[in-house]
Amino acid sequence: MLTFNYRYRIYPDAPQEQQLIEWMDICRGAYNYALREIKDWCDSRKCLIDRCSLDKEYIIPADTKFPNEIYQLNNLPKAKKQFLRLKEVPSQVLQQAIKQLHKGWDYFTKRGFGFPRFKKYGQFKSLLFPQFKGNPVTDLHLLLPKIGAIPINLHRPIPSGFVVKQVRIIRKADRWYTSILIQCDVSIPDPAPHGHPIGVDIGLSKFLATSEGVLVKPPKFLKKLQHKLKLLQRRLSRKKKRSKNYSKARLQVARLHHKIDNSRKNFHYKQAHALCDQGDMVFMENLDYRVSAKGFLGKQMLDAGFGQFRTIVKYVSSKRGKFFAQVDARGTSQRCPSCGGEVKKDLSVRVHSCPHCNYQTDRDVASGMVIRNRGLELISTPGLGGKETACAVGLPGAGEISSRSETKPRKEITRKSSK
Repeated sequence: MLTFNYRYRIYPDAPQEQQLIEWMDICRGAYNYALREIKDWCDSRKCLIDRCSLDKEYIIPADTKFPNEIYQLNNLPKAKKQFLRLKEVPSQVLQQAIKQLHKGWDYFTKRGFGFPRFKKYGQFKSLLFPQFKGNPVTDLHLLLPKIGAIPINLHRPIPSGFVVKQVRIIRKADRWYTSILIQCDVSIPDPAPHGHPIGVDIGLSKFLATSEGVLVKPPKFLKKLQHKLKLLQRRLSRKKKRSKNYSKARLQVARLHHKIDNSRKNFHYKQAHALCDQGDMVFMENLDYRVSAKGFLGKQMLDAGFGQFRTIVKYVSSKRGKFFAQVDARGTSQRCPSCGGEVKKDLSVRVHSCPHCNYQTDRDVASGMVIRNRGLELISTPGLGGKETACAVGLPGAGEISSRSETKPRKEITRKSSK
């Protein structure tokens, strides 16, 4: 099953926009009410059997079952008779709010932390329509139940053979988007290792450096607009909350954050496509960037968005038929790509100079070469171990390949043969 998510810009008019905002607030209330039931059930069972708790809790009978997803979904028809506002929202959209809560609860029970939180006013910013009788997307409009036709900017058509499965309406700042999930009943195997390999090293001094010697400077979208962002946030802090001026100032801050996010994501997609143009196999480091984001360079790490970039590269590679893999990141900057010897150097040293084989190059380019070599070792078979070739010859389903599918050995790059 082939699945894609296409995001489009939609333009609801004033009544439709107000109705969508009201639906989000109603779903937020249902979400908070269901979470309150779960918290009350947990609080009634946290005190010991021989003493009372210092806090005030509801007294719930001991034989009361946990309010699971099925129980709360079955109570929605009863709740609609008591709370008439729930009837305004389509039933399946309201059910998705409860399912969203229990997805977070299941995630919490698996890892042991991250208890679901209540949604404040304005924090519920999406609605999910999980099912449609027919195709709700036309060339000009998006048809939604109880709302009607909403103008849509269909900047790329939905491919033939794909069926619209679900539609999510998203609100970002004062803009509205729709994320359409489409599926096609076809099985496509994962791309096999083939063609020209490249290693990609990413960092703060250079956003990325490839094994081919390509260097890309970090764009620093947040740093460029940080002065303007501070100014708008300072103005927002002086406004009275819930006033009209407060709403206007908050919207200006949200627009600027949205602009930074869009610029970063656009840059990531362009670089991902550029990497796929350079080679047929892309190798990157297997790092947890969330740990680095908690250090003293956390703002710079979050501004670069390395985790998002790696996810986008993986997605673009699979979509374009390129092979993508992650390799061990330990010591990639402390190894020589030519002889494989260990070369200790501090972060201040930006040039790799090997004392064993006298090979010199940029430090980040050398790391990219080491990543590429580790990727080739990762996919190599026992019969191909130690060879500098990575081609699709002999692989099942591999057709005729071009001359660039084989990596030509370079004079300055040699590898030890595996014994």
